[in-house]
Amino acid sequence: MKEYYSRANPNEILYSVLRLHEISQSRQDLSKESEFLQVNARKFSLDIFIKPHKHLQRDSNINLTQECWIVIKGSIRAQIFDLDDSLFSEEIISKGDCIVFFRGGHSLKVLKKDSIMYEIKNGPYLGLKNDKTSI
Repeated sequence: MKEYYSRANPNEILYSVLRLHEISQSRQDLSKESEFLQVNARKFSLDIFIKPHKHLQRDSNINLTQECWIVIKGSIRAQIFDLDDSLFSEEIISKGDCIVFFRGGHSLKVLKKDSIMYEIKNGPYLGLKNDKTSI
């Protein structure tokens, strides 16, 4: 896994990427405990069992939408923009790869026909007009 920090503010993480071939039998956190979106990956052996559980209800103050893409089939290109809206980098995300956006902006371009991905983000989603702005 690799983490990428803002050039505009080096203390702020923009995004992290975990490639399918990097997933191991140890839990790998793609986000720090302080982030709104918590993402981790782990390769399981057959004998693993996680006891039934549920998560406690609690109040939370969320002031930022964070987003995760997991490619199921094909590949996509993400352009990542820094906190000052300048182009930071590009990433090709392929089958089994995961990218988590914490701050800054991003774009998506499909590179292979019939690509499929999951998009996960914290809510509530307030609609295009109230939740996004163009760069």
